[in-house]
Amino acid sequence: CNESDTTEVTEHTCTHHFLLLMAFATLAVKLSGGWCMRKWKKGSTMAEETAPAVLERRQGSLYSLFPDHHVEKYFDQVDISNGLDWSLDHKIFYYIDSLSYSVDAFDYDLQTGKISNRRSVYKLEKEEQIPDGMCIDVEGKLWVACYNGGRVIRLDPETGKRLQTVKLPVDKTTSCCFGGKDYSEMYVTCARDGLDSKGLLQQPEAGGIFKITGLGVKGIPPYPYTG
Repeated sequence: CNESDTTEVTEHTCTHHFLLLMAFATLAVKLSGGWCMRKWKKGSTMAEETAPAVLERRQGSLYSLFPDHHVEKYFDQVDISNGLDWSLDHKIFYYIDSLSYSVDAFDYDLQTGKISNRRSVYKLEKEEQIPDGMCIDVEGKLWVACYNGGRVIRLDPETGKRLQTVKLPVDKTTSCCFGGKDYSEMYVTCARDGLDSKGLLQQPEAGGIFKITGLGVKGIPPYPYTG
């Protein structure tokens, strides 16, 4: 078990259910997410879910959208692509296929956008549940939202250690990012889909957006797509 600091979050910014989707449905396949690194935009497909995190396995693929708008497929056999980000020196691409319960890394070529040498940098523990959205901070550490785990964890991708755990009063944490004037605030989204009436009574803030302050570290600005 990794050593880590644990923080409990009890307040949030609002309880409205915000949902931002960039998705299409065709032949039971949908676009599941995307992220930019200067010139190239990564995106992926997945099978249509019959319930949250329940779907026909390994039906998706990872793609890259280039500045001239042509698309290349990098690999298939994907379940649910989620977290995507890059190391501070732009030499490593971090990636989450949620049902692998792993945060993976690839060598990344900034000039061509190509990826290679896939390896796992962190395997989630049982109580952390399913890795979902992810972001990086100014120290090069990764923050991962844990779906059904009710938390966000901070990881050191070089050592494979969990450094910090922030627990929230909801189970289905979905993504995280830094914001605010100096990127010192973290915003965490969560879902309410899949909760029955009893679950919603127990977690009335499910579907809200949480703001977390006092983490002692800042995030970095997003990279625009140049195409």
